[in-house]
Amino acid sequence: MASNKTKRFLLSENDIPTQWYNIQAEMPNKPIPAVNPQTKEPLKAEDLYPVFCEECSRQEFDQQNKWIPIPEAVREQYKCYRSTPLVRAYGLEKALGTPAHIYFKNESVSPVGSHKLNSALAQAYYCKQEGVTNMTTETGAGQWGTALSYAAQAFGIEAAVYQVKISYEQKPYRRSLMQTFGAQVTPSPSMSTRAGKDILTKEPNNQGSLGTAISEAIELARMTPHCKYVLGSVLSHVTLHQTVIGLEAEKQMEMAGEYPDVVIACFGGGSNFGGISFPFLRHNLSGERHTRFIAAEPAACPKLTKGEFRLDYGDVAGYTPLLPMYTLGHDFMPANIHAGGLRYHGAGTIVSQLLKDGLIEAVDITQPDSFAAGVLFARTEGIVPAPESCHAIAATINEANRCKETGEEKVILFNLSGHGLIDMTAYDNYLAGNLG
Repeated sequence: MASNKTKRFLLSENDIPTQWYNIQAEMPNKPIPAVNPQTKEPLKAEDLYPVFCEECSRQEFDQQNKWIPIPEAVREQYKCYRSTPLVRAYGLEKALGTPAHIYFKNESVSPVGSHKLNSALAQAYYCKQEGVTNMTTETGAGQWGTALSYAAQAFGIEAAVYQVKISYEQKPYRRSLMQTFGAQVTPSPSMSTRAGKDILTKEPNNQGSLGTAISEAIELARMTPHCKYVLGSVLSHVTLHQTVIGLEAEKQMEMAGEYPDVVIACFGGGSNFGGISFPFLRHNLSGERHTRFIAAEPAACPKLTKGEFRLDYGDVAGYTPLLPMYTLGHDFMPANIHAGGLRYHGAGTIVSQLLKDGLIEAVDITQPDSFAAGVLFARTEGIVPAPESCHAIAATINEANRCKETGEEKVILFNLSGHGLIDMTAYDNYLAGNLG
């Protein structure tokens, strides 16, 4: 067992996972098939080929293979920042006066400051292998757009990013990062697509949502030769690529001599939540463990805690397949909260099925509570967290405070999905008392 004062746990490059974990192969109830809105038939991988690259489309529907090999070219790119540290949050524990042991997986150390690069590199690689020359995508807060811009540059592909307009205006430096990496960035809704024009015709001052940006990105992909659409969350192949987080954390918790009783992550569409949770959840599915898994979503966009489980479009214009998910409705327009990456109306199909089956839990966090947690974390652990990650920290604090009440010495692990150094306007507003 490691010394109880060890702060950071790191793996060598040789210990970076060589395979992603595909939870679909082990789920007791497989996700309900998505539906082709034209034929009303269950969706097949080839239905996605016009929009997505073929390998990602096949991974989306793979319910047989438990382990998917990570291409060596992707693993070489991972070595730029992986493994990411597992950190014991001694400072936060002391400030809370809790007997709980709190750990966090620090994904903010990637070149783009978040976990999003784990899937961006994989998707860009598969696109390159297929001869794709252009990729389109959407982004909310800009974490995914930045990751895709970096990955596109790494594999020599042009990138066009539609950024939700309110985030485009709130986070100018995220836009600058994307442009620095060579991407074209457009605020959404825009006049560059039919979907954007239709939205702006009905509502000229529309500030956008991830659903509107997805519509525009898909439309551009359809109209552009040798172009594919790539997605940063929600779909199963994206979460698959993110399992590198939990697989590393599993080895690092072993180094720490502990195992998590609770695993927590913020929740927008499900990529970072699934990324850290699914490798640990496989031990629950086998009956070996009884860990709790908590998805922390914003109270302004509570699809898991207040949404309805049904088939729904993944975008506003209805370009996507009908997905079986917890949803607030594809035309839901969330409040303009600073956690732009969590402003999405629906949840991924895997997470939705797991919640439906009672295998995971969900909580909603208000914006003031999330920032209060983020500020406390910054003051005790020295890292300013992204507004999205603040939701996971708030949920962690709530669990640690329950341990204080009960005296239980539980082990809590959460995913610090990104840093907030380009989100300081949000912190300015919070510190000035201007956040509702």
